[in-house]
Amino acid sequence: MSAIRTLEPYARSVLRIVAGFTFSEHGMQKILGAFGGMNGHGAKVSYISLFGLAGGLELIGGLLLILGLFTSPAAFILCGEMAVAYFRAHFPHGFFPIVNHGELAVVYCFVFLYLFTAGAGPISLDSLVRRKST
Repeated sequence: MSAIRTLEPYARSVLRIVAGFTFSEHGMQKILGAFGGMNGHGAKVSYISLFGLAGGLELIGGLLLILGLFTSPAAFILCGEMAVAYFRAHFPHGFFPIVNHGELAVVYCFVFLYLFTAGAGPISLDSLVRRKST
C-alpha cells in the first residue's frame, strides 16, 4: 500500500492536466466558438460580461493548469469562479446538484480547491521553476 502512496504526486499532476484540459474546453466554447459554441451558436459572447469573464477564466486558467504554471493562484481563482457559477446559475433551481444540474460546477470547485492547497505535482512548470531556483 505504501508503494502506491508514492505515486500520489504523479496522480495529482495527471488530475491537474485532465481537469485543466476539460475545463479549458468550456472557455474555448464560450470565447472561440469551438465544439459548436454555446448551444450551437458559435462565439457570440461580449467579453465585457460575466459570461465573457467566465470564458476567459476558463480558457486561460485551464491552460495554466495544463502547464502547471501558477497552479495555486489559478486554482484558487477558478475555485471561486465555480462557486459563483454554482450559486448564480444552479442553486436557484434547487438545493441538490443532481436536481439543479450543478454537479460539474461542484466537482470542479472542489478539485480546484484541492489543487490550490496541494500544488501542481512533479509534472509541472511550477516544479521545474522551483528546481531551477534552488
